[in-house]
Amino acid sequence: MNIAGQMTDLVESLLSGSKYSLYDVEKNGGNIKITLDAEGGVVLDELASINRQILNALDEDDPILSKYTLEVSSPGLERKLRTEGHFHGAKGEIVGIKLMPHVEGERRLKGRLDSVMQDSIVLIAESGVKSEISLSDISKATTIFQWERNPKPGKGVSQEHVYDSESVLKGS
Repeated sequence: MNIAGQMTDLVESLLSGSKYSLYDVEKNGGNIKITLDAEGGVVLDELASINRQILNALDEDDPILSKYTLEVSSPGLERKLRTEGHFHGAKGEIVGIKLMPHVEGERRLKGRLDSVMQDSIVLIAESGVKSEISLSDISKATTIFQWERNPKPGKGVSQEHVYDSESVLKGS
């Protein structure tokens, strides 16, 4: 079993019975990134506690022989989509997709993730055009958080707060 698989087993056993679930394990050179998620969000103090539990477990039986840096974090507002399960969890959200170099045509796509099949996804662009994309053609995918715009101060005042100068002077 590879290091990511061993780390997955270790972390899942530590998280059993907690509100947290393992979102992803990535090994990139000397870095191991463990991403956790929870219903209702991730709490920083609890994340630090889980980080210590993982480090203690690794001190007892470390499957990694070389030096490494361990990072434990939440997926964040804009999270990576790497597995079929990640895509299922992002259905209905706006996603950005970068396709592999061998794919003809536009290689950067953005749209609402409509559905996920075993080997592909369906993306609906703002124009309404549906595209079926093979998971094997995706080099990078992330959710895109949509920020709500608040009106500038003094703009967008509701009508009940607008006063007519004549009625104010008349006392009505």
